[in-house]
Amino acid sequence: MVDTLILSRAQFAVNMTFHILFPSLSIGLAWVLLFFKLRYSKSQDKKWMDLYFFWIKVFALSFAMGVVSGITMSFQFGTNWPGFMETIGNVSGPLLGYEVETAFFLEATFLGVMLFGFRKVSQWFHTFATFLVAFGTTLSGFWILALNSWMQTPSGYKMVDGVAQPVSWIHIIFNPSFPYRYAHMMLACMITVMFLVAGISAYRWLRKDRVPAVMTGLRVGIIGAAFFVPLQMVVGDMHGLNTVEHQPEKIAAIEAIWHTESSVPLVLFALPNQKTQKNDYAIKVPHLGSLLLTHTWNGKIRGISSFKGKHPPVLPVFFAFRIMVGIGVLMLIFAIWGVFSLRFKKDITPLLAKGLTAMTFAGWIATVAGWCVTEIGRQPWLVTGVLKTADAVTKIPSPYVSVTLTMYIVVYAILLSAYVSTIFYMARKAGDVEDLGPLPISSRKAIVDTI
Repeated sequence: MVDTLILSRAQFAVNMTFHILFPSLSIGLAWVLLFFKLRYSKSQDKKWMDLYFFWIKVFALSFAMGVVSGITMSFQFGTNWPGFMETIGNVSGPLLGYEVETAFFLEATFLGVMLFGFRKVSQWFHTFATFLVAFGTTLSGFWILALNSWMQTPSGYKMVDGVAQPVSWIHIIFNPSFPYRYAHMMLACMITVMFLVAGISAYRWLRKDRVPAVMTGLRVGIIGAAFFVPLQMVVGDMHGLNTVEHQPEKIAAIEAIWHTESSVPLVLFALPNQKTQKNDYAIKVPHLGSLLLTHTWNGKIRGISSFKGKHPPVLPVFFAFRIMVGIGVLMLIFAIWGVFSLRFKKDITPLLAKGLTAMTFAGWIATVAGWCVTEIGRQPWLVTGVLKTADAVTKIPSPYVSVTLTMYIVVYAILLSAYVSTIFYMARKAGDVEDLGPLPISSRKAIVDTI
């Protein structure tokens, strides 16, 4: 029988994986909606409002799914991980409270104006409400990433009778890994949304829906991806250097470096063998590992064997990282291909459109893979150097946990299928809205009523 620890970790992983899909869309999409609204305010071109009205429905659906899944996830702090709040509740509690008070309330308040106030408030105030919702989603990510980063690289605290007590909130919030982790995640949100916008627009293009809003959506998604993907690679490199300094055991697992050595090769592919502490069937590039991780040709990297059992499992971290990077490279290829087509051919080809459609939710795959690297790469710690995962888990019998885990998997699979189906259904029906033609925005009641 699988023990409670493994089942509780699996249950939280299922909840977290499902939940993170929707903030990764709502954070980026809120800023894209603001961009659409500002472009309309400047140009008075109705295609920008067509885009706004279509994507605000996607935003509302994503926001609702994120809120609901976030609530169920938070329950597990008490049901599955009582040791978490008992040990670090003095740090995690205030940070989660700040997220609700400063971010969620801001989002929830002005979301109503954003969704239903287009004809009820002035245009400048509606645009301002859109900005506040975008700012609120980003601020929400700030507090959540501050807590997660503190769990990775804790600072600004002291232990009193086995309980973490805050000493400096500045050092707790702006812990060593926070700036890099926060930037990396926010860029991941933007990239996820850019491929969503490009993919759905390409899907409509394939269905012969070639109205101005579709073509503009394509350009926004492709050009945005071409901007954010290379930027993410730069930030990812900086994040990697920070991880080498503060979490060397995670880097050792990511690169499957078993023994401390210099002039480390980059392992492109291998089957890490825990028993022999070797990489079977390895494909390597000499010196490139040291160059990427230390920015020196012969840099020295600590190996897994030097951490005496206090290191993460190598296999899942190794492959999750390569999935994330592989998707990132694929995104860069499609972004360059798309920019080239728009620049020189003024349009996309059916092959590119099919590829972009297939990549619609590629950002989700990369985000989840990256999150696996982050969370599994912290093991066996729940809070590095402070609280081990095994010491925080509930004592509830494993059969009870297995029942709830099964229920979560079934419900989330249904919800995710329904969500994706709904997005493509909305894309298929979007042409009916565009057929309203050149009616002024103020009189396009059929459109406005949909939000």
